[in-house]
Amino acid sequence: MKGFQNKEFNKKLLSLVLPIAFQQFMLNLVSASDALMLGVIGQSELSAVSLAGQIQFVLSLFLAAITIGTNIFAAQYWGKKDMEAVEKVFAIAMRVTVPVSALFTLCTALFPSSIMRIFTADPVLISAGASYLRLASGSYLFCGISQIYLCVMKNIGHAKMSTVISSVCVVFDAAMNAVLIFGLFGIPQMSIIGAAVSTTIARFAEMCWCICFLPKADTVKLRPQFIWHPDRRLHKDFWKYTTPVLGNELVWGIGFTMYTVIMGHLGSDAVAANSIAGITKNVVICFCMGLGSGGGIIVGNELGAGRLAQAKEYGSRLCRASIISGLVTGGVLLFVSPLILRFTNLSTDAERYLWGMLVTSSIYMVGKSVNIMTIAGIFCAGGDSKFGFLCDTIVMWCITVPLGLIAAFVLKLPVIAVSCIVNADELLKLPAVFRHYKKYLWVKDLTVKENEA
Repeated sequence: MKGFQNKEFNKKLLSLVLPIAFQQFMLNLVSASDALMLGVIGQSELSAVSLAGQIQFVLSLFLAAITIGTNIFAAQYWGKKDMEAVEKVFAIAMRVTVPVSALFTLCTALFPSSIMRIFTADPVLISAGASYLRLASGSYLFCGISQIYLCVMKNIGHAKMSTVISSVCVVFDAAMNAVLIFGLFGIPQMSIIGAAVSTTIARFAEMCWCICFLPKADTVKLRPQFIWHPDRRLHKDFWKYTTPVLGNELVWGIGFTMYTVIMGHLGSDAVAANSIAGITKNVVICFCMGLGSGGGIIVGNELGAGRLAQAKEYGSRLCRASIISGLVTGGVLLFVSPLILRFTNLSTDAERYLWGMLVTSSIYMVGKSVNIMTIAGIFCAGGDSKFGFLCDTIVMWCITVPLGLIAAFVLKLPVIAVSCIVNADELLKLPAVFRHYKKYLWVKDLTVKENEA
């Protein structure tokens, strides 16, 4: 019986992890292709788009919080087979995502230069980055809508289709990048402008595909009546558990953006190296992200179905898997590091910085993998969303950000030393994470209260 349960668990986990991981891989591959293509044009173009990309990163923090909140309830209610409740959650998520994404679009269209000055004082980078933001502004609204659709699809048994949509649009984006950036097939070379245009078109196509597909799936639909008149109790519960996640994402994300600001003021070589290192980390950690997201959905399904002991057992298996995944991912990063150095067009100093960043990042991967699984996956699956907020607030804003600022601007330590300090946060969290996991506060069925009401 236990062997059968193991096979059932592994089959269900892989059916979620592989599509989600592949989807994340393809998304990060676009950033990597942008960097590699623009790196061929010049180091300044690479650095400018990398800094401008921090706006997408900040928006992704908000979207991550909303999708995690959606996962919490969609997974549990899907496990409960309550389709109407899933539709109500879908509507609540879209109700807040659209205006926030539209605000990002408006700000980047109207004030791109002012935004770029937050990240760098270099006039060349400000001018180039502002051009990118102005033309890419529409992509933020399209991205917000499509990400909620894709999130719901993963939770209702359409993880593979979610991957197909995202991956095809990514390939389309990469192909357009090449054509527009380099000016292929008789089209004028557009450099940074081409990267912005291709991103906007691809995001629009992704959004349209999502909107067209889901009604045909004949399962969950986005119903206007639930948008304009949300279920009050579910709306309250949604924000009760999503607000700490949003706080966590903002605390972590703004802290991470501070790391970029710190590195951005250490010179263009540091910016370029940090950009390539960040993109490389994002690409190789995709399996860990898929494992965490898929694991969270599985645990949420079991909790929603009332199988609390089974959810607890699955949580233990997933934690062990995350450790192995982090070790393997770190090894892969070390293995590909020489190839990354070989194919990047960087200055001698930037190459030296990049090598040091890649080596230290391979160690960082273990902590990142475990934290993705526990904080963003297992804990949130049971509504235990406050811990991540407290953990990141203390570790990042009381330790790594202040130490990074002191190291860079007071002690004036070497670039690699500063990079090591600001990337230590994931490892510093681990003792508190394991201690909190063992309290099992996350073993909770959030649908019980709703059904009893």
